[in-house]
Amino acid sequence: MRITGGKAARRILRVPKGLDVRPTPDLVKQAVFNSLGDRVVGARVLELFAGTGALGLECLSRGAQSVVCVEISSRHANVLRDNANSAGFQSEQVEVRVQNAFSAVARLAQEGLTFDLILADPPYGEKNVGRRSNSLAQQLLDDPQLPRVLSGGGLLVLGHARRDTLTVPPIWRERKRLQHGDNVMLMLEQ
Repeated sequence: MRITGGKAARRILRVPKGLDVRPTPDLVKQAVFNSLGDRVVGARVLELFAGTGALGLECLSRGAQSVVCVEISSRHANVLRDNANSAGFQSEQVEVRVQNAFSAVARLAQEGLTFDLILADPPYGEKNVGRRSNSLAQQLLDDPQLPRVLSGGGLLVLGHARRDTLTVPPIWRERKRLQHGDNVMLMLEQ
């Protein structure tokens, strides 16, 4: 896994051993960032379910102002910090919060912080034929605090499995859908 564009392009990112992390594939990242274009430049970014920080660090490489990465595993958060350091990003550009994504969103909303771009590629849910999804991606869409941390004109980029059919609440409008294999990335606005 690597950073695919910008000033840290081709920088290899470490991934923790084991099956606890499913990094966003490089081809999917490239498609997302090709779609985002200059929207990343100068953006304040929030990455939920950050894992190795691949999406947030990609944003920094492509000109984002700052990124807050939320990862529940302290071991993965340490790898994320190492990746940020080895890619040459300044410590004031990257804030790592070791906590549950939903608790973090509630806390960020309470602090009055907003972001131009929210990226989330959580662990995938089960196939949900004939029933409403209960995946982490669906829970994020349903979270009433999430819209509060997205700035006006901001964009939510949400990954999920193709087999996990999400119900998009009326507060969100689908701007674009990218699909590569089993990976789907939704770009949503308020």
